[in-house]
Order: sequence, then C-alpha cells, then structure tokens
Amino acid sequence: MKIAHPEQAIRRHFVPILLGAVIAISALCTSSGAAFADFRLCNNTPSRVGIALGYKDSEGWVTEGWWNINARACETLLKGTLVARYYYIYGLDYDRGGEWSGKAFMCSKDKEFTIKGTNDCLARGFDRTGYFEVDTGEQSSWTVQLSESAETSVPRAPNLPGLPNAQGSQTGTTLPPASLPPASSPAPQQ
Repeated sequence: MKIAHPEQAIRRHFVPILLGAVIAISALCTSSGAAFADFRLCNNTPSRVGIALGYKDSEGWVTEGWWNINARACETLLKGTLVARYYYIYGLDYDRGGEWSGKAFMCSKDKEFTIKGTNDCLARGFDRTGYFEVDTGEQSSWTVQLSESAETSVPRAPNLPGLPNAQGSQTGTTLPPASLPPASSPAPQQ
C-alpha cells in the first residue's frame, strides 16, 4: 500500500472542490449581473395595463406592443444592457380606463405589433400614438414605475431616478396617467 504525501492528498481532494466553487460563484456573478441590465416596467396600479414601447435599434426606430402586465407586477420589456438614452412608453389601463401618453408620436396597432419606423403611421395602416419619453441618463438598466395618480408618483429614496435601488438596478421616473394625448408632435430624441 502506497501512502500519499499529505500535501498531495489535500490537493487531490480539495482542488476539485475549490474549482467547482469558483465555477459556481462566477456563474452566479455573471447571471446576477445580466439580470439587472434590462429595461423593466412595474405596474403599481390596481389595474391590468397594456404597454407599447418605442426605441432605437441598429436599423432605426422600432415600436413594439403589447405587454400585458397584471396589477402590482413588473415585466422586463427589453433584456440586456441598454444601448440608448431615450425610450418611449405608451400605456393603457385596461380595467379603469385612462392612459400614459406623451408628446413623441410613433406608430402602434390594436393587436400585437413590431413596427419599423415612426413616420407616416396612418398612411401605413397604423395608429399614430403619443408615447411618453423616458430618459435613462445612459444607465445600463432602468425600471419605470407606473402609478395611478400624480400624488403617488414621487419616487422615494432609495428609489430616486438614477440611483441603485435595493436590488441594484436603476429606477426610472414614475409615470402618472394622462387624460388626453397632447396635440403637438415632436420627433423622438436621437
């Protein structure tokens, strides 16, 4: 019977364990980092909402919809690190009526859609919809909070815009619903 040197025995038994631990820890770090690099929306209302999103990709402006988000729930609209500063949201309150809208007009449709370009919406058979601008300040992740009234729309620390919240992601401005779409039609930010 051959007796191994104590140092060799330690290496033989503990190196695979340490290597496994290092792999597990790096996998956790990689996956947890990716989970925070998203564009998310939280519905802080008692109603179900429908969300349309406008953003600029490598080919130009795109609008997509609809994300149906339950009351008091959050949804990831875009996965991964944000590549633009400005994103645009249009939301509908399915249960009580009302909308979250803005002055940046883009295309939408009643049914599920992905539309390239923001010009000539009506001529191309789409609706012309006012989206609300969200300035992410070029953060790598952002969360928009929808509320039901202006009184509940003021974010409180640690969830101020641009500051990491308890989960480490960036929190955006809370959007109260608007009653009427604006009349002006500025172009989306570049």
